Amino acid sequence: MSQALSGATRVHFIVGDPIAQVKSPAGVTQAFVDAGRNAVCIPAHVAPADLAAWTAGVSLAHNVDGIIVTVPHKFAYFDLCASTSERGAFLKSINTLRRNADGSWHGDMFDGMGYVKALALKGCSLSGQKALLVGAGGAGSAIAYSLATGGVRELAIHDADTVRRDTLVQRLAALGTCRVVAGSSDPTGFDIAINATPIGMQAGDPHPIDSRQFTPGMWVGCVITAPAVPPMIEAARALGCHTLTGADMFAQVKDLMVEFLLGA
Repeated sequence: MSQALSGATRVHFIVGDPIAQVKSPAGVTQAFVDAGRNAVCIPAHVAPADLAAWTAGVSLAHNVDGIIVTVPHKFAYFDLCASTSERGAFLKSINTLRRNADGSWHGDMFDGMGYVKALALKGCSLSGQKALLVGAGGAGSAIAYSLATGGVRELAIHDADTVRRDTLVQRLAALGTCRVVAGSSDPTGFDIAINATPIGMQAGDPHPIDSRQFTPGMWVGCVITAPAVPPMIEAARALGCHTLTGADMFAQVKDLMVEFLLGA
């Protein structure tokens, strides 16, 4: 990466709590360089209680063009946007913001689009498939939306927070695009099984999906980027499953976010 900072450099933040684990600032900055833009992506560690004040503060800087959002702020940013995409409005969750002409913020959510795109690039067709998703948080709800609108015939959602799970199930079922039900951590009978929780990041974490029930040919995915290959994915590969890692997902999400931040 070669980027000469100057007073003309445009600034984009990636905000989270914590933030030290993210690897995206360098990749996003390189994408700006590759697009011929004098712009950088800078990490910001901001606690939930300070998010609104921090956003109001950086919004005063006329050279701040964008904000990328990571855990746990994706739902909170919906209320901090003046406008959003239809997808962001449905999910009430945002992972990327860019400036409107009046200086306010316009938000969108690309986690689901990126995951489905990554699956397609790996050779997985959603059409007629039966999918299990574990995790109904910011990334999970976005992936669920993209699966439900992307061609699966049935989507089961599991989350320890049953209120959050049931709310997402009901809202997606109302779209009428496929059958949406509450599920469990058992992937038996599913063609696709995806973990959209942080479980697996710490040594000793249990597998968020019961890997004993994986079968050869099943698609098994995870949103975690550290470790690069979570234990559940290792187990799936050993059983002959097709797999998708968090890095596979983020490569596609990054491209979508950068296109959005550059005005595409």
